[in-house]
This record gives sequence, structure tokens and C-alpha cells, in this order.
Amino acid sequence: MAAKNTLTTGIAELLILSILNEKDSYGYEICKIIKENSDGLISLSYNTTYAATCKMIDSGLVTEKNVKVGKKRTRIYFHLEDKGRDYYNKLYETYQNMSLGVDKIFHSLKEQNEE
Repeated sequence: MAAKNTLTTGIAELLILSILNEKDSYGYEICKIIKENSDGLISLSYNTTYAATCKMIDSGLVTEKNVKVGKKRTRIYFHLEDKGRDYYNKLYETYQNMSLGVDKIFHSLKEQNEE
């Protein structure tokens, strides 16, 4: 289970940024989008999402805005700033290269094993 948590924590920021790159969202919605779009294979807790988002706010990548929903309730929506968009694009490119590299290593090792 520790390996799964390490990987999830490592990609949480990328997943959150990818959602915010498309639209402003609030914590619960971010969790729901990740779970639904991964067919339930990835599920981030609200606490994980909130902690990652707060870190990005502190870094100036994301801002937050309180939006009134209903008569008394408010939601905190997160917005991706230009600095965050640049960071997301670099992070996404790094992820793609790492993913491709890992796949190549797995494929190469499998071929060597079959010889």
C-alpha cells in the first residue's frame, strides 16, 4: 500500500493542475473528476487535494476565491494562474517523458527475459 500512496502523492499535483487548466474547480469536484475519469483507479482524498492545493497557492501557482452557493453556503474555487499554467506544462512534459522512459525499460526487460 505504501507504493500506491507514494505514487498518488507524486501525481496529485499534476492531476489537480490538469483539471484547473481546463476550468476553475472546488476541492470535492476535483476529487470527483479524478475518480470518475480514472474509472475509479485513482482516488484522491479531499485532504490530499486540499494540502496539494494549499501548497500551490503558497507558490503562487493557484489562487482561491469564495463563491456563494445558495443562501448561506460558500465554496472555495481554485483558479490556475499563468505561472501555474507554465508550471503545469513543464510538469506534464516531464511526466510524459518519464512515463515513456519507464515503458521502454519495462518493454526492454521483458524482451531480454524472453530471449
